[in-house]
Amino acid sequence: MRVYFDNAATTPLDPEVLAEMTEVLQNSYGNPSSIHYEGRQAKTIIEKARKSIASLLEVSPGEIFFTSGGTEADNMAITCAVRDLGVNRIITSAIEHHAVLHTVEEMEKNGVVVNYVNLTENGHIDLQHLEALLSDASIGKTLVSLMHSNNEVGNLLDVEAVGALCKKHSAFFHTDTVQTIGHVPLKLKEWGVHFAAAAGHKFNAPKGVGFIFINNDIKVRPFISGGAQERNMRGGTENISGIAAIAKALDICYQEMEVQSKHIQAIKSYFIDKLKEEIPGVVFNGDYNGRSSYTVLNVCFPPSPASEMLLFNLDIEGISASGGSACTSGSSQGSHVLRALNIPDGYAPARFSFGKYNTLEEVDFTISKLKEILKLQLA
Repeated sequence: MRVYFDNAATTPLDPEVLAEMTEVLQNSYGNPSSIHYEGRQAKTIIEKARKSIASLLEVSPGEIFFTSGGTEADNMAITCAVRDLGVNRIITSAIEHHAVLHTVEEMEKNGVVVNYVNLTENGHIDLQHLEALLSDASIGKTLVSLMHSNNEVGNLLDVEAVGALCKKHSAFFHTDTVQTIGHVPLKLKEWGVHFAAAAGHKFNAPKGVGFIFINNDIKVRPFISGGAQERNMRGGTENISGIAAIAKALDICYQEMEVQSKHIQAIKSYFIDKLKEEIPGVVFNGDYNGRSSYTVLNVCFPPSPASEMLLFNLDIEGISASGGSACTSGSSQGSHVLRALNIPDGYAPARFSFGKYNTLEEVDFTISKLKEILKLQLA
C-alpha cells in the first residue's frame, strides 16, 4: 500500500484535468499572439479560462493574470507594490512562505521598512499588534502581506478583519491564497484584497501554472518584460494547456467543494483522534482544531534516538509526508514556521496534508506504521 499525505506540497492531477490538458496539447498548438486561425484558437482558450476563473472568484476577467505559479505571483505583488504604488513599508509575519519572506528581504535591502507582526501563542496573527503597526502613518504607504492559510501548520488568517484594517489605514493588502484556493470560497473583492496569488498544482491541476489577482483599483507595470502577453503585464508565450487545465481544475473544485470539504475534514479529524488515542506524547502544532485549514495537520512526535529518521522510515513503509514546506525540504535549517512557534527541541515534526483521494483506511495504515516505527526507535 502506498499512502500520499503530502497534498500541501502538490496534488495528483485530476483525470478530467488531464483530459482537458491533453486535448489542448494535441489540438491547440498555435501561438496565442499570432493572428491566424491557430493563434486565435489558442487565444480563445486562454480568455475562456480567464473568464471562468474570474466568474468563480467573483472578480473581473481583467483582474486575472496567468503566471508560472504562486512564487512568481507573490514576487510580482510585492515588487510591483514597492515599484509602482510607492510602498515604502511592508508588514508581514515570520511564518510566511519564503516566496514572500525572501522577496521582502530584497525590498528591505533597497530601503523599504519591514515590520513583522506578532503572533499569538497558537500561531495566529495578532490583530491588535497589526493595527498598532498600521496606526503609525509616519513611514508612508504600506503593504500588508499575510497568507490566507499557513502552508506548514494550516492556520487560517482572518482575511476579512485584516482587509478591514488595511482599508481603515489606507494600506494595500496582499494575500497568498495558494493553500486555500479550490478548498474554500474566496471573496477577494469583499475582503478588500489588492493582490492574491494562486498555484494550480495545489488543487489537482499541473505544476508550472498559476495566476495573480490584481484589483482594478490599482495600476502596476509589467513584472516580466519581453512581450505584450497578459495585456502587457507578463512577457512570455502563455502555457496554454496549463491555463486550460487550471481553469478546469478550479471549476471542478467549486462543483465538488461542499462534498470534498466534508470528506477531507473527516479524514483530518479521524487522524487527530487516532493520534491522541495511539501515540502517547504527540504534540499538535498551530490552531489544529480551531481556525485551521481542513487539509493540513502538523504534529510533533516525542524525542527518540532516531527521531530525525521518522519521515525516512515512513517513506520506506509506503507513506509520503513532509517535515514542513516542500520548498525547504533540502535545507538543514529546519522549519522557520516551527521555530517561530517555539516548538520544543528534539521533537520530530511531520506535516500530513490531505486531498480528495485520501481515505480513512489510509489513516489506519499510517497510524499502525507510526506505532511500529516509534516502538522500534524507542527499543
